Amino acid sequence: MIIDKIALILAIIGGLNWGSIGIFGFDLVAFAFGGPQSAFSRVIYTLVGLSAVWCISLLFRDRTANEEKA
Repeated sequence: MIIDKIALILAIIGGLNWGSIGIFGFDLVAFAFGGPQSAFSRVIYTLVGLSAVWCISLLFRDRTANEEKA
């Protein structure tokens, strides 16, 4: 499903951003979009958080049903 791929990409972006914060103390999203409190940064943070919640559902899906359709 396309929404699964979009959610996974956003979750990966969030993970890489948190990794850069942890290792280098550098918030790439805040840097790119005008600080952590800018409206656009907050939208990105929200989308990343929602995508992570969506990705939780990937853990509990029946993969055999999806593989049979392909």
